[in-house]
Amino acid sequence: MKIVLDAMGGDHAPAAAVHGAVWAARDFDLTIQLVGQPQAIEVELAKHDTTGLDLPIIPASEVIEMHETPSAAVKNKKDASMVVALRLLKAGESKAFVTAGNSGGALVSALFGLGRIKGIKRPALSTIFPNDTQYGYSVLLDVGANTDVRPEYLFQFALMGSLYAERVLHIPNPRIGLVSTGEEEYKGNTLTQAVTRLLKESKLNFIGNVEGKDIPAGMADVIITDGFTGNVYVKGAEGVALMIKKILEREIRARPLAMLGAWLAKGALKALATKMDYREFGGGPLLGVNGIVIVAHGRADAYTIRNAIRVAREAAKNNIVHAIESGLSEL
Repeated sequence: MKIVLDAMGGDHAPAAAVHGAVWAARDFDLTIQLVGQPQAIEVELAKHDTTGLDLPIIPASEVIEMHETPSAAVKNKKDASMVVALRLLKAGESKAFVTAGNSGGALVSALFGLGRIKGIKRPALSTIFPNDTQYGYSVLLDVGANTDVRPEYLFQFALMGSLYAERVLHIPNPRIGLVSTGEEEYKGNTLTQAVTRLLKESKLNFIGNVEGKDIPAGMADVIITDGFTGNVYVKGAEGVALMIKKILEREIRARPLAMLGAWLAKGALKALATKMDYREFGGGPLLGVNGIVIVAHGRADAYTIRNAIRVAREAAKNNIVHAIESGLSEL
């Protein structure tokens, strides 16, 4: 399987991207096409043992930077690494695309380069969110692609998220929750009430409204909301997790007996850190575009990129694009 990687995307590119590609190519027996500035990529490849690995370099002279306006950058930079990579995906020369670059740039590039799945009104950017269930995570969408939505958009988000959870994350009959201001059906605004009616009439496993506290508790396997709310929620959760980590470390260091307790609980603390680590999930799929696009965190290190490529492989193996097309026609 060939997967194309934006080698220039992310805060730590190209070093992290290339290292992650080498890691993934070895672990998963994949061909990773490295798109970007050849000289910079070659310098990073020289730092690793690539014996027996297939890591072709695809030249792209330009980069869509994090601070750039996505639509203008995609329009003006025809030789940007994202744009070139998506041409390969469109041409069928790759099965999936992975980037840790500008998420808005990834969305616009995918819309221009791939288009939408027939019948899908808006694509949605999703993320994997840790929770306290047997699976350990849920799918949250949208987290930034659509700040203004209509009821039918959220209905389609539910469909796409459900199919992704079932086909790629292997969660049978995923429970779908709609973010609202209360669990009761009459709570929320006119948008959530309209979406509730659509979901109740569908064949999807809709369990009703969920509040912010219900998401980490694992009340639902797929959580849908608009991109504005989803983005604020995810970034708020990241901030709270970081605050708790810092406070815990400071308070343990301030108490000698607590230091001993931390040493005794080292295994449990390590397991907790792993469960809460976004790097373990790699990246989230951009669902609704006519191809597999995985967007990793801008701060992605090599381990994150390795796992994002793993996620892309799973989405390609389970043909998530075809699954969405079929699911949409059924509904």
